[in-house]
Amino acid sequence: MKIYTKTGDDGTTGLIGPGRVGKDSPRIEAYGTVDELNAVIGVARAAGPDHGADTLLEIIQDDLFAVGAALADPDPSGRFHHAVKLDRAERLERAIDALETELAPLRNFILPGGCPAAAQIHLARTVCRRAERLIVALGHHPDEDVPDSLLIYLNRLSDFLFVLARAVNHRAGVSDIPWLGL
Repeated sequence: MKIYTKTGDDGTTGLIGPGRVGKDSPRIEAYGTVDELNAVIGVARAAGPDHGADTLLEIIQDDLFAVGAALADPDPSGRFHHAVKLDRAERLERAIDALETELAPLRNFILPGGCPAAAQIHLARTVCRRAERLIVALGHHPDEDVPDSLLIYLNRLSDFLFVLARAVNHRAGVSDIPWLGL
């Protein structure tokens, strides 16, 4: 099987189900950004976080494929449209709670950075927030359906990535850098 099909040469792409849409459609922009997020998490994993963090990030990458499938299936009764259930967000909440037991409470804003893996996780958090904004915008289109569970999952994921970046730094012996303000 060849990787190139030439079917997108006209600026369109297929979704799950019949029909094609422009590669610049809000739905394609949303799931393309989720794909970008997955790649950024792959870079974070390549930067060598501790084993526990790497395992969590691998699970997130799997989740993000489900998010992409849900976004690629615009039919509310479609096979993948509701692929992301609330239990994935609840799993993130449990992970956040566990990670926070390792960390000093936040007393002020912190600057993104630290060891290479944590810095990449902070970058992933910002891409996650962009994906979330694009999915919210997609849901505002009158002919588009976006399951609430996708928004909840991505909102929780950005929180998780923030806490995970702090934990990765902590485990590497790197302190948070406080923002000193104006």
